[in-house]
Amino acid sequence: MDQSKNSLLKIYASTTDRIGSDLLYEHVVVAARREKITGVTVYRGIMGFGPSSIHIEQSRFWELTEKLPVVIEIVDKTEILENFYLLIEEELQKVPKGCMVTMQPIDIKLQKSGDAVKKK
Repeated sequence: MDQSKNSLLKIYASTTDRIGSDLLYEHVVVAARREKITGVTVYRGIMGFGPSSIHIEQSRFWELTEKLPVVIEIVDKTEILENFYLLIEEELQKVPKGCMVTMQPIDIKLQKSGDAVKKK
């Protein structure tokens, strides 16, 4: 496998950010699936802040709704990720509270597909 052709696209945002009526992270995951991206994982942070934060946001057990940091990691070939970013860039530009997107080359040491589990 040619390692230099793979990248990791990361989107830093908030759990409450939306694109239209969809949560930003759900919108991105669905778009990535539709575009047949190799893999996407969403991580919810327990504490964090960004340039538009007034307070440090953190998880508190007594709050019903939490505004927490979220990171969306997307892995695929660099060219595919560049095209995917161009597809979602305009929507990300419109996120009112802002977000940050990074991309870095990665070395994939193992990529082993398993048997697909079908829902009943």
